[in-house]
Amino acid sequence: MSETVVNKAVLDHSEEVSLYESTQSIIREALSHLNGDQALFDLLKEPLRVLTVRIPVKMDDGTVKVFTGYRAQHNDAVGPTKGGIRFHPDVTEEEVKALSIWMSIKCGLANLPYGGGKGGIVCDPRTMSAQELERLSRGYVRAISQIIGPAKDIPAPDVFTNSRIMAWMMDEYSCICEFGSPGVITGKPLAIGGSAGRESSTANGVTIVLNEAAQKIGLPIEGASVIIQGFGNAGSYLAKFLLDAGAKVVGISDASGALYEPEGLDIDLLLTQKDPYGSVTSLYPNRITNQELLVKPCDILIPAAISNQITEENAGDIQAKIVVEAANGPTTLKATELMTERGILLVPDVLASAGGVVVSYFEWVQNNQGYYWTEEMVDERLKQILVSSFEKVYETSLAKGVDMRMAAYIVGLNRLIEAVQLRGWI
Repeated sequence: MSETVVNKAVLDHSEEVSLYESTQSIIREALSHLNGDQALFDLLKEPLRVLTVRIPVKMDDGTVKVFTGYRAQHNDAVGPTKGGIRFHPDVTEEEVKALSIWMSIKCGLANLPYGGGKGGIVCDPRTMSAQELERLSRGYVRAISQIIGPAKDIPAPDVFTNSRIMAWMMDEYSCICEFGSPGVITGKPLAIGGSAGRESSTANGVTIVLNEAAQKIGLPIEGASVIIQGFGNAGSYLAKFLLDAGAKVVGISDASGALYEPEGLDIDLLLTQKDPYGSVTSLYPNRITNQELLVKPCDILIPAAISNQITEENAGDIQAKIVVEAANGPTTLKATELMTERGILLVPDVLASAGGVVVSYFEWVQNNQGYYWTEEMVDERLKQILVSSFEKVYETSLAKGVDMRMAAYIVGLNRLIEAVQLRGWI
């Protein structure tokens, strides 16, 4: 790389910046630390390919509804692309493209032989029957079947999708190919090639990096007060894991509001009360708002819900010692800067939530080998990878004098840049 990236983007934090634009800004700045040139930025700032599909689905009432879906493949220089499929009414092409870039960073951080991919369908699964969801899932796979495969692009669960939906998708792809192909999809049920530990892998990964971060600042997990924004798959598993580790979970939230109790919430009770989408607070009249919860006193704050929750407006009011991002993009770039200046250790999403893709990699390896591991083997190997990844990011942060988010991008881009250069693309 002969010349440094010029005209490094400076975000105007007085204006709302999209997830895609902020991701491109971080990529540009990270490349400036790696002496990346303009051509490299032009290659990595957006996916190599994005497919938009229209999926006609016969609904239970006999009508036909046409859904829009996307699949983005950021870069396959390292290997096949990898990333989840989300079902959500707010899915956009820009969001899917940004998240595919994040997946490249996650895979680079964990040293996995993947590039980043991401998919989504604009729908609200909470209003659809199981039969409608199956028809939609199979229709999506038929629409994108030519660009996915065990050696091309390997989808997985994401927001509002689960192992059952992955089973339908894997089955549909196998029908199209006319042979069993478990390695095309990860996050499957155990009975059809899933991996032990996959369901809780994202939360397990967050717990691992949280322990590493807590050690860096001398904060014992036992007795620490924790707030978790979001009580879906990752948030609910996290609450249980941290409770079992001796932490005191003082706050949780969902789309309806939040619960806060300085002496600690009854997590076991809340877990029995929540619905499949993580909703539970509507059962309680004393709930507060999500924004009120974020600034309550705690040692550890874990945003595990949606993006742009910690912003320039409330970053100065965050009272946690550690913020661990289990959600995608919950903290804006300006808020990251403000909290870092205040001495709050922020573990960024691309590192904190990497447990899911690491165990998805394990599942893919097991599918290819036809040999399946115990949960203890999965957990041990996950811990090895994430502890190593955390150390590399933390050391890079100190060495280059940058925050943990920028350090994660610097580390995550290294292997991808090397692969692009070795292939002669740049």
